[in-house]
Amino acid sequence: MTTGNPKKIEIMDSTLRDGEQTNGVSFLPHEKLSIARLLLRDVKVDRIEVASARVSEGEKDAVKMICRYANQLDRLESVEVLGFVDNGASIDWITECGGRVINMLAKGSENHCTHQLKKSPDEHIADVKANISLAQERGLQVNLYLEDWSNGMRDNAEYVYHMVEELRGCGVKRFMLPDTLGVLTPKETAKFFKEMTSRFPELHFDFHAHNDYDLAVGNSLSAVTYGAKGLHVTVNGLGERCGNAPLASVQAVLKDQLGVETGIVEDMLNEVSHVVEGYSGIAVAPNQPIVGDNVFTQVAGVHADGDNKHKLYYNALVPERFGRKREYALGKNSGKANIEMNLQELGLDLTPEQTKKVTKRITELGDRKAIVTQEDLPYIVADVLKHSAPEDRVRLKGYMVSLSYGLKPHAAIKIAIDGKRYEADATGDGQYDAFVKALRHIYKETLGRTFPMLENYAVTIPPGGRTDALVQTQITWRMKDGRVLRTRALDADQTESAIKATFKMLNQIEDEFSPASQESKKE
Repeated sequence: MTTGNPKKIEIMDSTLRDGEQTNGVSFLPHEKLSIARLLLRDVKVDRIEVASARVSEGEKDAVKMICRYANQLDRLESVEVLGFVDNGASIDWITECGGRVINMLAKGSENHCTHQLKKSPDEHIADVKANISLAQERGLQVNLYLEDWSNGMRDNAEYVYHMVEELRGCGVKRFMLPDTLGVLTPKETAKFFKEMTSRFPELHFDFHAHNDYDLAVGNSLSAVTYGAKGLHVTVNGLGERCGNAPLASVQAVLKDQLGVETGIVEDMLNEVSHVVEGYSGIAVAPNQPIVGDNVFTQVAGVHADGDNKHKLYYNALVPERFGRKREYALGKNSGKANIEMNLQELGLDLTPEQTKKVTKRITELGDRKAIVTQEDLPYIVADVLKHSAPEDRVRLKGYMVSLSYGLKPHAAIKIAIDGKRYEADATGDGQYDAFVKALRHIYKETLGRTFPMLENYAVTIPPGGRTDALVQTQITWRMKDGRVLRTRALDADQTESAIKATFKMLNQIEDEFSPASQESKKE
């Protein structure tokens, strides 16, 4: 029998503390402040855990900045710092930073107490009580972690009960119960939480999940079902070993499966995910629920057909809810329905016979492992049908690139724009860089036009590819007005692939330089 789901659950995000324990992740102070701002102001989590006390001077600077910012929002008590039972050293560190909340780390399992601390349970409890009193004297609010609580319950639950019984009257605001090694199952989590909340119904219990068995979200669901009033998460599931419960997934499960409110602004989850991905250097998996690149992309043609007819393949996780949109992949599995959905979005109206021809070409490309994007569609249509899509107004008539030991790469190019030919040459740091510099010379010096800035350049080779494998190049360009264009191309040669992607971009923007376009801008 469940204890009944609460109407609202506190969400404590530990990206800046536990998430930073991901191997290879170290946020700079200004990065920590940026993430804290997003979480408190825009995502609207209830609390953030921002550091461990006494780590470094850089960490101290970061905590000071975050505390100053949170104070301006009147949310200083939403900022928490992990501290230790260390005779007040952590307390001093936190108060010097301007913090008001210590998440004190005590031993939640008898094994940790006796083997790591070499103390009896009562000796450890006495130390914890002394440090709690010290923190309260300094004006700090105290939350208490029971480290390794999950194994503590497995090995000797009486130790856990004794500890909580002794500390329940000491003014601890929240008892935080971690599955430190990520060993619990949802069934065990439910059992242990039911025992805790039955014995101590007046106490506030948080659950802190780790994902070693890929059960962090399921265990969080069980904890809430059996009485947890708060959950700990991290953005993108960052954390030591296999990480923690991901913020976006926990939010979706609480709302859709339990009908529980959190206060989280869902359409900001994708943005905070990308910011943390950039600062951490840890890429989000394409199939990561809610925030992965592919999770709102239908691949099978039958799914697109069902969506088109009656949204048959929709669930509660609609992309617009999270500031995203549904996409229909183009490739060998897409089928006519996927292609029709993409054509409709682009405003391209083809006959059934024309759509059949385009579908055949896309399937052929998919068999060659080419990734076809919506931006490619007008060009595929033009190639197949020779009308109803942009013409290649900019054409490459010839080029030569050279690479010599001890000399800079050199490129000589000849292009045609609306039939008029232009030539240029340049050197660069690489063959493609030399090619682009020659292009820039034509556009900027000869034609007096702006040339987009290359913002990102990514090359992929299909897994298991040999030396003759196809190379896919995706280039991101930023226009002068801030617009972003992404073009892709496929070829057996990396430089040739990049050149093809570049000419796709030039043909997309060429209409902006037509006489009619220039006249309309003057008007």
